[in-house]
Amino acid sequence: MYIVIHGGGKIGSYLASVFLKNGHEVAIIEKDRRRADALSAELRGRYLIINGDGCDSKFQEDAGIRHANVFVATTGQDDDNLVSCEIAKRVFEVSRCIARVNSPKNLRIFRKVGIESVSSTTFIANLIEEETLLGSMRTMSSLGKGNISMLEVVVPTMRYHSNEGGVMVSSVPMPAGSIIVAVDAEGDMQVASPDMTLFPGDRVVVAAEDSVLAEVRRVFKSL
Repeated sequence: MYIVIHGGGKIGSYLASVFLKNGHEVAIIEKDRRRADALSAELRGRYLIINGDGCDSKFQEDAGIRHANVFVATTGQDDDNLVSCEIAKRVFEVSRCIARVNSPKNLRIFRKVGIESVSSTTFIANLIEEETLLGSMRTMSSLGKGNISMLEVVVPTMRYHSNEGGVMVSSVPMPAGSIIVAVDAEGDMQVASPDMTLFPGDRVVVAAEDSVLAEVRRVFKSL
């Protein structure tokens, strides 16, 4: 997988190291020359460092954005993250664009334009989870005799539903033996109801029999 990261600060560099460790190719666009030079010395693996503005389509193209599978904006400026994701999504048609959102009040703006977003608090807390930003699923706990699990699933950018309008809980085709029990949207965890709407970046808690865990993952990845 080829991943382009806008921002080579602590979050961007950590993500790059995780992706590289797992065998992926990474390009980082970093505006600060000294930081870009430092990244060149720090990282190991197949990577490319571009010293430039990630909000400029020229530098995105230099980073190989046209064949990127994922674009991640991790700067400390929400405006920059929004603009760079919009360019990656609208101009270069990158299928997966994810933005760090520093101010929770801006989450709604990102969702309105269909950009998968994660608040900085949640983002940092989950950096140790290798696939968190890729619509992952992780086991939170086991119930009963261990045949039922509580899962946390990150809603990915959707291909068959409107990212701006979201998808209702009742419209998610959960397999038999599983149920959506809670939704964390904008840092506010609520018990799930059929008319609740899910958006990219929301964290969904699912109770499921172990035999259908793979199917639960497929359901969310095919939204």
